[in-house]
Amino acid sequence: MAEFDVDLFVIGGGSGGVRAGRIAANHGARVMLAEEYRMGGTCVIRGCVPKKLFVIGSHMKDEIEDAKGFGWTIPPASFDWPTLIANKDKEIARLEAAYTTNVEKSGAKVVKTRAVLEDAHTVRLGTGETVSARYILIATGGAPNHGKEIPGIEHVISSNEAFHLTELPKRIVIQGGGYIALEFAGIFAGYGSDVTVIYRGDNILRGFDEDVRKHVRTEMEKRGITILTGCTVTEVTRHGKDYTTHLSNGSSIASDQVMFAIGRHPAVANLGLEKAGVAINPKNGGIQVDAWSKSSVDNIYAIGDVTHRHNLTPVAIREGHAFADTVFGKRPVQVDHATIPTAVFSQPEVGTVGLTEAEARAQVSHVDIYKTDFRPIKATMSGRDTRVLMKLVVDGSTDRVLGCHIVGDAAAEITQAVAIAVKMKATKADFDATIALHPTAAEELVTMRTPTARYVREAAAE
Repeated sequence: MAEFDVDLFVIGGGSGGVRAGRIAANHGARVMLAEEYRMGGTCVIRGCVPKKLFVIGSHMKDEIEDAKGFGWTIPPASFDWPTLIANKDKEIARLEAAYTTNVEKSGAKVVKTRAVLEDAHTVRLGTGETVSARYILIATGGAPNHGKEIPGIEHVISSNEAFHLTELPKRIVIQGGGYIALEFAGIFAGYGSDVTVIYRGDNILRGFDEDVRKHVRTEMEKRGITILTGCTVTEVTRHGKDYTTHLSNGSSIASDQVMFAIGRHPAVANLGLEKAGVAINPKNGGIQVDAWSKSSVDNIYAIGDVTHRHNLTPVAIREGHAFADTVFGKRPVQVDHATIPTAVFSQPEVGTVGLTEAEARAQVSHVDIYKTDFRPIKATMSGRDTRVLMKLVVDGSTDRVLGCHIVGDAAAEITQAVAIAVKMKATKADFDATIALHPTAAEELVTMRTPTARYVREAAAE
């Protein structure tokens, strides 16, 4: 008789958990994976994938408008929100089935139920059955966080509900200034909603390069999106089907929907962590793990958003794969969390990798900035009032490119390729030696020759 029912029990069927379970099974482990909601997790079911589908659809309005400048006469177009929702649901269902099939093909068993820890080696399923496991991997992800309770918070939706609205709101108020808030602001505006963004800070996209923050805000406001900074929502009142959002600056806004996108918290509640002795990181509220994704309990690991390290799907996938290779593949792998590229599918789109200007100036003594702001070729014919930003942050002493920041069409696609060069520690000379691909926007990255700014920090006195 085997000492344990399974070699690995995975709690959570999102991208990270699925990858870990599948690779562990490929290494010969007996794997069981539990998912209480839908296979695919946040990214596939109510995050990255449906969000990107919505973004693509919202761009169609611009394409139709821009076509006139290129000689196309298009009859007045109409948009049907229920059709979008139905087609999105169909695609998500297809992906969910694919996730389940891929796990089962690897030999792992999927159980559609909640699972909680009874002790360090035992998991209790929602059916009441218990399963013993040599190793346990927690990959339960995160969930929207509405922040402190305010009057009328029950009227507020999150990104989860936004994917399932029965009709397109004519007016929507969105509180938040990060990825999700700005992406949905662009989505709703693109489909024709009147959008107001509320953010407590002095400008949106906290943590991004300052030039990126300014550029995105300017471009969003050109698109008719109202951005109110330095205030918060204090109350939401309902009047029939309408809502009034009251702000800390004393003003109020009427709308059909109110959405909060002010952050996410790790899904650690009611998992039985205390029974197994799994520690929570006091700094971020996620499961505390080391560089190998191991928790405070030797045989229990955690990956992805539940650790609240870097809440990005590709990071969770990489962590899950590394865990499986380390524990079951006899090939120790640590994930390098440095220089992770990221994108904001706002409108305009943002792609960034490496250090911001402020971060570089704090870390190295000599920083050179190469920056350009230009009208894209398409806009010269469409007449659209928009500009692209491209910026390179360079270590002036070593010539190494420390960061790249792009705002404009295909910013994410360009950044994915540039991230390889930045990860390989390419120098500005390497960029300069690369022949431009013309005519493209990306060619600006290899044609900027003169620094737009240079910062040299004086050595500290003895």
